[in-house]
Amino acid sequence: MLSRLSRPTALILCAVPIVALFVVVGVAPLPYAVAQPGMTANVLGANEGRQVITISGTDTRRTEGQLRMTTIEATGPSTDVDFGDVVEGWFRADRAVLPREAVYPSGKSDKEIEKRNVHDMVESQNSATTAALGYLGKDAKSVDVSLHLADVGGPSAGLLFALGIVDKLDGDGAGGDLTGGRTIAGTGTISDAGEVGAVGGVSLKTQAAGRDGATVFLVPKAECADARSELPKGMRLIPVTTLKGAVTALKALEKDEKVPAC
Repeated sequence: MLSRLSRPTALILCAVPIVALFVVVGVAPLPYAVAQPGMTANVLGANEGRQVITISGTDTRRTEGQLRMTTIEATGPSTDVDFGDVVEGWFRADRAVLPREAVYPSGKSDKEIEKRNVHDMVESQNSATTAALGYLGKDAKSVDVSLHLADVGGPSAGLLFALGIVDKLDGDGAGGDLTGGRTIAGTGTISDAGEVGAVGGVSLKTQAAGRDGATVFLVPKAECADARSELPKGMRLIPVTTLKGAVTALKALEKDEKVPAC
């Protein structure tokens, strides 16, 4: 026969498994990745002592402004993310909690993921070169473009690579910088035909750009809403869908003409 427990004692006993559950949840790894603003790099300048864009076979021009590609940093595919990390990420504007599968393909090892990121970067660089030379009407067989950016993977720098090539070869088409001497940042994939594609982590990338001095941010048009969500004060968003449109917008910005807005 069981004796009757007092109400306080019963409540305490009932709370024990709940507390234990929270302890387990708090330390158990969860299927998420936590991302934050990453590094930016001026594609018109040098990275780790080496020029990002090197062109031979034709005349190039000296540039004054900056075109900064942007990145995010995420916890690694094998890094455990616990409940505390997730809660902190939810309450911080400079963090984003994402399903791990949205950042890293499932079932792949760290080495396989790294290899894929490097492959995507190389493909992006090739497409950026093709798109930029096509836009300028230059023969790819006569112009040698080399792109180098250490410790960065993925395709999201494609647009900025293409703009950097255009600026070094032609600028604004009238002898001036495509940037107008500004620090301009952005993100977006690029196709051989010059079409700009969406990427991830745009709101974190705008924060990275603002931290590093950019006042203008080029964003794939489809991601305008994400870019506005944590936009640094004073930063101007310009939506783009093609390389040609991005160049046209930057030229209009320099001439103080009407520029598309998100």
